[in-house]
Amino acid sequence: MAIARISSEQLIDLAKGLGMSITAAQAEEYLALMQPMLNAYDVVDALPDEVPAVKYPRTPGYRPGPEENRHNAWYWKSEVKGAPGGKLAGKTVALKDNVCLAGVPMMNGASTLEGYVPNMDATIVTRMLDEGATILGKAVCEYFCLSGGSHTSAPVPVHNPWKHGYSAGGSSSGSGALVAAGEVDMAIGGDQGGSIRMPASFCGIYGMKPTHGLVPYTGVMPIESTIDHTGPMTATVADNALLLEVLAGPDGLDPRQYAPKTDAYTAGLGRGAGGLRIAVVKEAFAAPVVQPDVRDAVLEAAEQYRALGAVVEEISLPEHVLAASVWTPIAVEGLHAQMMLGNGMGFNWKGQYNVGLMDAHAAWRERADELSDSLKVCMFMGAYGMTRYRGRYYAKAQNIARRLKACYDAVLARYDLLLMPTLPIRASALPAPGASITEVVTRAFEMIYNTSQFDITGHPAMSIPCGLSEGLPIGLQLVARDYAEATIYQAAAAFEAGVDWKGSAAPVANRAA
Repeated sequence: MAIARISSEQLIDLAKGLGMSITAAQAEEYLALMQPMLNAYDVVDALPDEVPAVKYPRTPGYRPGPEENRHNAWYWKSEVKGAPGGKLAGKTVALKDNVCLAGVPMMNGASTLEGYVPNMDATIVTRMLDEGATILGKAVCEYFCLSGGSHTSAPVPVHNPWKHGYSAGGSSSGSGALVAAGEVDMAIGGDQGGSIRMPASFCGIYGMKPTHGLVPYTGVMPIESTIDHTGPMTATVADNALLLEVLAGPDGLDPRQYAPKTDAYTAGLGRGAGGLRIAVVKEAFAAPVVQPDVRDAVLEAAEQYRALGAVVEEISLPEHVLAASVWTPIAVEGLHAQMMLGNGMGFNWKGQYNVGLMDAHAAWRERADELSDSLKVCMFMGAYGMTRYRGRYYAKAQNIARRLKACYDAVLARYDLLLMPTLPIRASALPAPGASITEVVTRAFEMIYNTSQFDITGHPAMSIPCGLSEGLPIGLQLVARDYAEATIYQAAAAFEAGVDWKGSAAPVANRAA
């Protein structure tokens, strides 16, 4: 199919949009010069795309009804069986619905993308299937992943298995709920501002945001390449470490991967916490938004680490508060440029582009009123920063982020881990239908106080459950040096083995069992 040719009138309008004025005669002259370029486009159009091979059979599956989806956590069910043996043999997995699974619908929580069906498997999908996993389907996520709550996904919110009517966290909301409810052993989450760790904290499970670039993002819908992470969400530390062993390592297609250093993450799970040096970050507890019961539970967990043999000391790291502000221009201008204006892929990077996703996602422009309020407010700020200030604050924030990373690195040269609340709050009630824009957006971003920093610095960070209050879990966050996920797992496993954080309590979905 030949590329549509441009008329002189269209070229004049195109030039006007670029701030240029050309005459009809000049337009004709330019059009003649453009013909060889258009011919080159014809050649590209006629060639087949380069798409990774799909190795394992699957059926299209179905969208489950309420009777088998009590938390609204499943978007689509479709069983895909992997190899007969491997590290994940016998393990069931749910994919966050921004992860491509060929032949199975992908909505990414957004009404404007509904109907899109990928033609490729994400690299992490193939890796899990090669190791014997069984994928059971796609977990609901927030509207294009722009919420730390679980109320923006189309068409309905995800409920916390511990307390119906309360947030499961976001944006990997369905992933957190399905693991917490025991419907899958493992799930994949994504994290640009805390979206693995936030649902892990609210749902009382283990969620690891790996070092930036450790796990290939190929075949996962991007938000902003410099803060995109994908990683494991599980009910146990051992499963989390096992899944990361399968996911980690370069695939040659993702420019986020700068020679990542992998490890045998399960090897040190039994080493205990003795001798680990843990820094309790004072500023992470200091904001008025930190609920007293959250602060007390995490400080008690720090004492538990001391009892387990770790050296635990409080430190001051003023840059921790600053880093949350520096994240904002990177996130809002970056997502507006790459995910929205760039049709989900953007430009100027080498790797695997998802052409079908670009085609499908571009339709948001005709249905922009349907976008979630949490996404709209980020787009408004991103567009303002790009048009009024030419992107200078995005660029400056990226430069400052290097200095902030160095501040964390300086502390991590003296300590093995940083310790803090994952989130300043317990899960909050879901907004009622028809809630105001203010309530919807507030509930979406009220919890990112301690998580977004490590998306711009790239450090590995994990949420582990450490207590309960009013029947809802509280999460503790451990942060380590780049590629020191094994140290986090060592400490997390020691706490899991030595501390009964929930007593006889369990998510509602599991109590009858």
